[in-house]
Amino acid sequence: MKQATHRVLDTARQGRTMAWVLAIMLFLTVLATAAGVATAAAAGAMGRELAGRATVQIATADAATRAATEQRVVDALRASRAVRAVRVVPRAELTRILGPWLGDTAGDGELPIPALIDIDLADRADALPQVRALLARIAPAAQVDRHGDAMASIGRLLTGFTVLSATLVVLMAVATAAVVILAARAGLEAHRTTIEVMHALGATDVQVARLFQRRLARDASWGALFGGVAGWLVVALAGSQIGAAGSQLLAGLSLGREGWVAIALLPVVFVLLAAIVARRAVLQALGRLP
Repeated sequence: MKQATHRVLDTARQGRTMAWVLAIMLFLTVLATAAGVATAAAAGAMGRELAGRATVQIATADAATRAATEQRVVDALRASRAVRAVRVVPRAELTRILGPWLGDTAGDGELPIPALIDIDLADRADALPQVRALLARIAPAAQVDRHGDAMASIGRLLTGFTVLSATLVVLMAVATAAVVILAARAGLEAHRTTIEVMHALGATDVQVARLFQRRLARDASWGALFGGVAGWLVVALAGSQIGAAGSQLLAGLSLGREGWVAIALLPVVFVLLAAIVARRAVLQALGRLP
């Protein structure tokens, strides 16, 4: 009897249409979720990497004065408790960095290239002010640039992408609910006569709603399967391409274990959402029937 009832309420064309629509929506949701998780991870990794780093710049035209000032600054920074590590950037590295802009001139020993000193600040709120106060006493012309300030715009951009991805996921969930509601109402309208007969035989609204819920959940499961697998494959392919690129800038774009768990659970969440929305939509529609 139950199988016969399922066949009566089944509409193959509507089921296939809803399944493909949900598959497309879930595919896009997986991509949006992966993008949001990856950009959030990249923003967090960049913030942790740059939070305690700064560069001291000594720009003096005279090479001897610049070298003497650099040595005083290095000695003072290494003796300061506000600094954990000090690294003098070699001139050869500066020459290599400036090469694309200055060409062969970058290797000229007479070129007044500023001295750069990379420092790791101690984990203290007053570390940077202490370093600036120290430099103001021994080398007033030296400048301190915190790496986090220079990359703040990129951090805001990554945060904006994360918020945009989260918004897309919410919109996809709302669109999925709307599709399920339309499918449920269309099914009720197509089987109005059958439902009236079932009511006449003693079936309750809850029993009818359960049948539609099972049918729509089954169609949603097929859509979730196709859309989820397609999304996982695209995310895995993109991850392998990013890893093969070997770019330090892209290295932080990683899902991690939590990210993979999140996108793996998305098909289950979509099916549960479809089942719950279908049940509520059918019960509300049946309550309005004469």
